[in-house]
Amino acid sequence: MAKLGKFNQLQVVRHSASGAYLDGDSLGDILLPKRYVEQNLSIGDSIEVFLYNDSEDRIVATTLKPKAIVGECAYLRVIDTNRIGAFFDWGLPKDLLVPFNQQQKPVQKGYSYVVYLFVDENTQRIAASSRLEDHLDSDIDIFKPQQPVDLLIYSRSDLGFKAVINNTHLGQLYENETFRKLHFGETVRGYIKRLRTDGKIDLSLQQPAHIERESLAETILHYIEEHEGESTITDKSPPELIYQTFGVSKATYKKTLGLLYKNRRILIEKHRITLSGPSLAP
Repeated sequence: MAKLGKFNQLQVVRHSASGAYLDGDSLGDILLPKRYVEQNLSIGDSIEVFLYNDSEDRIVATTLKPKAIVGECAYLRVIDTNRIGAFFDWGLPKDLLVPFNQQQKPVQKGYSYVVYLFVDENTQRIAASSRLEDHLDSDIDIFKPQQPVDLLIYSRSDLGFKAVINNTHLGQLYENETFRKLHFGETVRGYIKRLRTDGKIDLSLQQPAHIERESLAETILHYIEEHEGESTITDKSPPELIYQTFGVSKATYKKTLGLLYKNRRILIEKHRITLSGPSLAP
């Protein structure tokens, strides 16, 4: 069944001067405008398209890739505002509407915000909302502690940063556990730290220390081997370089180096680290 706001594999049923018409099942025949129709597209062929509402609110198809689809959150920029609401750039010819009643607080032209895309049940049009808590799931039972998740940073709180988890839930990163700068709209790998009794989810950018260090130790050893047996990323290196290379805080990196040194797997010199134990290679 063809779905509005999603990618669909649809079959060509006829051609016209306007383009190709696709079988949209219960949505009827859907126009793929001529500018998106490839020369060799024939009746009976299937093509992947995205379905959305054009400027006249008709359902049309496009081969363009929007920045997000219905059911996803995305960090998008405000193109314009008027008495209806705000219009966001989502990569398609018709901008995405965030009505006033779907704004957590009034948005400003030229700024970017994290919004959730949905199909309005009353109008059957694609819209978006910055009132994320009204649309995302509140059932936390699908998660478990230490589970890796994808995070989208969307706002600050008194405690730190708020993030969207896997496009489905909201969670909290605490300021005193955030070892690097985070930015709105940034996507990062994180972990479920705690599922609270009040239904909230606490997050972490790192696994529990002992698990993190075990995994990191092997990563460091492989990194040294792949760089001809030595690394210039020492315990004195900038935190930004350490995170960029290994995805961990400087404190975690230093503790892991200490563990490897204690176990006689590495030698730590002033400007480099070398292997001292057996090679990881088979």
